[in-house]
Parts: sequence; C-alpha cells; structure tokens
Amino acid sequence: MASTYPTLAPFILKRPWLTNLLKPVANWYTNASGYRQLGLRADDLIVEEDENVIKALKRLSPKESYDRIYRIRRAFQASTIHKLLPRDQWTKPEEDVPYLKPLIEQILAEQKEKDALDSLTVVRHH
Repeated sequence: MASTYPTLAPFILKRPWLTNLLKPVANWYTNASGYRQLGLRADDLIVEEDENVIKALKRLSPKESYDRIYRIRRAFQASTIHKLLPRDQWTKPEEDVPYLKPLIEQILAEQKEKDALDSLTVVRHH
C-alpha cells in the first residue's frame, strides 16, 4: 500500500530547510482536512476494502480495535448532525500517530518474502 504511490517525503525529509519550509503548509492541510475535529486519527481514514488492511485490522489489539470503532462511530454521529466535536475532544497532533500503517507495511513485507520464497527454483547439480 505504501509503495504503490510515489512520494516526495524522503526527498523533503533529507533537506531540513525544505522540511522547515513545508511543515506549516502540511500542518495547515492536516487541520483543514477536518478529521481531527471529528476525533479521528489519520489511520482511521484508510479504506477497509483492501485485503491487506483487513488482515492488519485483525492484528490490532482488542483495545486498539475498540478505540478505532468508537472514534469512527463518534465521528459518524457528529457528521450526521452536522456538528464538530467540542474542542477538548479533538484529536491532538501528538495523539495522531500511525497504528495501522506499520501493520500494513509488515503484511506487505511478509507477502513480498512469501512471493520470493514461492518463486524460488531449486537447481540440482549432480
């Protein structure tokens, strides 16, 4: 999933001046997207229809899975009544840490390793 889209992130992160220049824009864009005002995390927005995401969701701890479902239901309810959550319930930037992407990357690495092992050819020398 992470490797399917080209990204400039490594290029930008290697250059501190460029990181400092684009950080305010990135923060503005994150705040403008509005998911934090609904109490969601960025990983809550990942589409669940992908097979790898389904596997990653099954690997979540029961508490993390419950918290995810609670955040999504609360955001859906707030969206339905066209109101944002109170400011004290917004997701803070330090709380918006990836919890699903590492699992997805782990699953993709496992699949890559499995594919490499499945495509191995054994050559016998007599």
